[in-house]
Formats: sequence, structure tokens, C-alpha cells
Amino acid sequence: MLEEKVILLLGATGGIGSKIAEKAFKKGARLVLVARNQENLKYLSDKLNKAEFYPGDARNFSFLQDIVKKVEEKFEKIDVLIHCVGSIILKPIHVISPEEFKETIDLNLTSAFLAIKAVIKGMMRRKSGSVIVISSGAASKGLRNHECISAAKGGLESMIRSAAITYAPRGIRFNGVALGLVNTPLAKKANLTTSEKTLEISNKMHPLGRIGTPNDIVDAILYLASDRSSWVTGVIIPIDGGLVAS
Repeated sequence: MLEEKVILLLGATGGIGSKIAEKAFKKGARLVLVARNQENLKYLSDKLNKAEFYPGDARNFSFLQDIVKKVEEKFEKIDVLIHCVGSIILKPIHVISPEEFKETIDLNLTSAFLAIKAVIKGMMRRKSGSVIVISSGAASKGLRNHECISAAKGGLESMIRSAAITYAPRGIRFNGVALGLVNTPLAKKANLTTSEKTLEISNKMHPLGRIGTPNDIVDAILYLASDRSSWVTGVIIPIDGGLVAS
């Protein structure tokens, strides 16, 4: 399914990113891991037979260019870019500071743009590639206090749909998954799963009666990374416990 595919995974040490890495490794992928925390990256790399890893900030274009150059020199290609960089901020507009808004856009949207820009010329030369991003149900459904993250993820989804059409003649596919709340350290940091009361509220937001787990997400992402989805592009798959449909 993923044998010998070179996957550049940004946000590799997060709750979802680490599960993607572990399962992709089991399916034979060659992984290149990127995240900000070097200690966590090394720990994950060691679990995955010393996978390539680069600590740094995905908002730094020079850093991303350097990674892509090194990976292409070593493996001669990057087959798949998976962008798992993101944040959660739940505040109404009158509370959000301009700095918080900019940081949210930079983390969720700008970093994806820069990562795609870094890999796209190599994919164009090879006339193949797959780009996968993680979005949110908030991009397409009005949710209270989600204005900031909705703006970032809405822009991300629009960019992916447009890129899918632009680069389809080059054999490069662009897709994503739009999530409900998933039980990750990021959700815990946002105080969405830290108590029985907040967890109950979060569960009730989803028609299926619970928040998601990383394992609910990973198979769809790896499907989009594989050749089994070779006729799929411009799609944002909702994996959200029914959130957007409600």
C-alpha cells in the first residue's frame, strides 16, 4: 500500500501525526519526520527504525526548502506531503488579539502553503505526488467561538481545492480530512477534555456521542497517501462523528 513511498510528515509528534507515522512505517513507507521538539522527534524516530527527522518550525520556508533538498538528494523523491501542523483556539472575535489571529493563520494555513511550495517543483518534475492536509469541521459549519480557526481552516480547504485543479494535469493530487474534536494532547491543552464536564459537553456535540481518537483518522489519511486513491483529488473528507451533518 505504501511500500517505498517517501512521506514528508509535518507535525509528526502530535497525537494524530505520531499515529500516522507509526502506521505508515508498518506499511513500508520511508518517513521523514518534522516537528519543533527535537527530543520528541528523536523518540519517535527511534521507535521507527531511526527514521529521518528534522526539528524546526514549519513556518520557516528556508528550513522547509533545506529539508526538501536533503530528502530529494537522499531518496530522489518525495511522494507524499502530509501536513498535520495546527492549533485550537476557541475565542470570539472581540476577545482574540491580532497576534493570536496571525499566529493561528500562520500555523494552520501559511505553514501548509509554504510546505506545498517547497515540495511542488519536485513533484511536478516527476509528474506525481499526493498532498494531504488536516482541516476542521469548523471550516464548513458555524460553531460558537470558532471564528479564528474557521478562518484558517476555511482558507486551507479553499487552497487545497484550487491546487487540486491547478496541478491535476501534472499528476499531483490534493486532498484533506476535516475533523471533529479528537482526543489528543492539543485538545487537552485547549481544556476540551480535561474534566468530566468538558468531556461530556464535547461528546454531546457529536451525533455519534463521542469525540474521536487518532485511530479513527489514520486509515483515511493513509488511503489518500496511497495509490488506491489515485482517482481522488480536490476532496475534503469529513471524519467528525457527524458534527458537520448535525
